[in-house]
Amino acid sequence: MTTDAFLSHDGAVTRWRIRDRIRRLPAGEVIVHGAVFLLGAAFIATGLAFIVLPGPLTIPPILIGLAIWSLEFDFAQSLLDRAKGQAQKAWDEARAHPWRTGLITGGGLVLAVAVAVLASRYGLVQHARDVLT
Repeated sequence: MTTDAFLSHDGAVTRWRIRDRIRRLPAGEVIVHGAVFLLGAAFIATGLAFIVLPGPLTIPPILIGLAIWSLEFDFAQSLLDRAKGQAQKAWDEARAHPWRTGLITGGGLVLAVAVAVLASRYGLVQHARDVLT
Protein backbone atom coordinates (compact mmCIF):
# COMPACT_ATOMS: atom_id res chain seq x y z
CA MET A 1 0.00 0.00 0.00
CA THR A 2 1.38 3.36 -0.94
CA THR A 3 1.13 6.48 1.13
CA ASP A 4 -0.26 8.34 -1.90
CA ALA A 5 -3.70 6.96 -1.05
CA PHE A 6 -3.67 8.94 2.21
CA LEU A 7 -2.40 12.19 0.71
CA SER A 8 -4.61 15.01 -0.47
CA HIS A 9 -3.90 16.93 -3.65
CA ASP A 10 -1.44 19.20 -1.84
CA GLY A 11 0.35 16.31 -0.13
CA ALA A 12 -1.25 16.75 3.30
CA VAL A 13 -2.40 13.64 5.11
CA THR A 14 -6.15 13.51 5.59
CA ARG A 15 -8.38 10.94 7.27
CA TRP A 16 -11.26 11.55 4.88
CA ARG A 17 -9.34 9.86 2.06
CA ILE A 18 -9.88 6.55 3.86
CA ARG A 19 -13.61 7.07 3.38
CA ASP A 20 -13.00 7.66 -0.33
CA ARG A 21 -10.95 4.47 -0.58
CA ILE A 22 -13.69 2.45 1.08
CA ARG A 23 -16.27 3.93 -1.32
CA ARG A 24 -14.28 2.55 -4.27
CA LEU A 25 -14.82 -1.01 -3.04
CA PRO A 26 -17.66 -2.98 -4.69
CA ALA A 27 -19.97 -2.44 -1.70
CA GLY A 28 -18.11 0.59 -0.41
CA GLU A 29 -21.01 3.02 -0.48
CA VAL A 30 -23.11 0.65 1.63
CA ILE A 31 -20.21 0.09 4.05
CA VAL A 32 -19.68 3.82 4.56
CA HIS A 33 -23.41 4.54 4.96
CA GLY A 34 -23.77 1.63 7.38
CA ALA A 35 -20.77 2.63 9.48
CA VAL A 36 -21.89 6.27 9.68
CA PHE A 37 -25.45 5.20 10.52
CA LEU A 38 -24.33 2.84 13.30
CA LEU A 39 -21.90 5.33 14.83
CA GLY A 40 -24.47 8.12 14.80
CA ALA A 41 -27.17 5.79 16.15
CA ALA A 42 -24.90 4.77 19.03
CA PHE A 43 -24.52 8.40 20.11
CA ILE A 44 -28.22 9.12 19.71
CA ALA A 45 -29.15 5.99 21.69
CA THR A 46 -26.77 7.10 24.44
CA GLY A 47 -28.44 10.49 24.55
CA LEU A 48 -31.88 8.91 24.66
CA ALA A 49 -30.77 6.62 27.49
CA PHE A 50 -29.76 9.75 29.42
CA ILE A 51 -33.35 11.04 29.26
CA VAL A 52 -34.06 9.30 32.56
CA LEU A 53 -31.56 11.68 34.17
CA PRO A 54 -32.86 15.23 34.51
CA GLY A 55 -30.74 18.03 33.20
CA PRO A 56 -28.82 18.79 30.03
CA LEU A 57 -26.97 15.45 29.85
CA THR A 58 -29.10 14.15 26.99
CA ILE A 59 -28.34 16.93 24.51
CA PRO A 60 -24.62 16.56 23.63
CA PRO A 61 -24.67 12.89 22.55
CA ILE A 62 -27.75 13.45 20.40
CA LEU A 63 -26.14 16.46 18.71
CA ILE A 64 -22.96 14.48 18.10
CA GLY A 65 -24.98 11.62 16.60
CA LEU A 66 -26.88 13.99 14.31
CA ALA A 67 -23.64 15.68 13.27
CA ILE A 68 -22.18 12.28 12.36
CA TRP A 69 -25.31 11.39 10.39
CA SER A 70 -25.23 14.73 8.57
CA LEU A 71 -21.89 13.71 7.04
CA GLU A 72 -23.74 11.16 4.88
CA PHE A 73 -27.48 11.76 5.12
CA ASP A 74 -29.27 14.91 3.94
CA PHE A 75 -32.27 14.47 6.26
CA ALA A 76 -29.98 14.68 9.28
CA GLN A 77 -28.94 18.27 8.50
CA SER A 78 -32.47 19.62 9.02
CA LEU A 79 -32.80 17.56 12.20
CA LEU A 80 -29.45 18.88 13.37
CA ASP A 81 -30.51 22.48 12.76
CA ARG A 82 -33.72 21.97 14.77
CA ALA A 83 -31.84 20.19 17.56
CA LYS A 84 -29.26 22.99 17.71
CA GLY A 85 -32.05 25.52 18.19
CA GLN A 86 -33.63 23.48 20.97
CA ALA A 87 -30.24 22.86 22.58
CA GLN A 88 -29.49 26.58 22.53
CA LYS A 89 -32.80 27.33 24.25
CA ALA A 90 -32.07 24.68 26.91
CA TRP A 91 -28.55 26.04 27.41
CA ASP A 92 -29.86 29.58 27.78
CA GLU A 93 -32.39 28.36 30.37
CA ALA A 94 -29.66 26.46 32.26
CA ARG A 95 -27.41 29.54 32.30
CA ALA A 96 -30.27 31.72 33.49
CA HIS A 97 -30.87 29.43 36.49
CA PRO A 98 -27.52 27.75 37.32
CA TRP A 99 -28.38 26.68 40.86
CA ARG A 100 -31.62 25.03 39.83
CA THR A 101 -29.93 23.30 36.89
CA GLY A 102 -27.09 22.07 39.10
CA LEU A 103 -29.43 20.78 41.78
CA ILE A 104 -31.67 19.00 39.29
CA THR A 105 -28.74 17.43 37.45
CA GLY A 106 -26.95 16.48 40.67
CA GLY A 107 -30.16 15.08 42.11
CA GLY A 108 -30.71 13.01 39.00
CA LEU A 109 -27.18 11.60 39.19
CA VAL A 110 -27.60 10.75 42.89
CA LEU A 111 -30.93 9.08 42.12
CA ALA A 112 -29.37 7.07 39.27
CA VAL A 113 -26.52 5.89 41.51
CA ALA A 114 -28.99 4.99 44.28
CA VAL A 115 -31.11 2.94 41.88
CA ALA A 116 -28.02 1.16 40.55
CA VAL A 117 -26.80 0.35 44.07
CA LEU A 118 -30.21 -0.91 45.18
CA ALA A 119 -30.67 -2.94 42.01
CA SER A 120 -27.26 -4.52 42.55
CA ARG A 121 -27.79 -5.16 46.26
CA TYR A 122 -31.16 -6.82 45.87
CA GLY A 123 -30.39 -8.61 42.60
CA LEU A 124 -33.19 -6.88 40.73
CA VAL A 125 -31.55 -7.33 37.33
CA GLN A 126 -31.23 -11.08 37.80
CA HIS A 127 -34.78 -11.25 39.15
CA ALA A 128 -36.07 -9.37 36.07
CA ARG A 129 -34.18 -11.78 33.79
CA ASP A 130 -35.71 -14.74 35.59
CA VAL A 131 -39.20 -13.30 35.23
CA LEU A 132 -38.73 -12.54 31.52
CA THR A 133 -37.29 -15.95 30.61
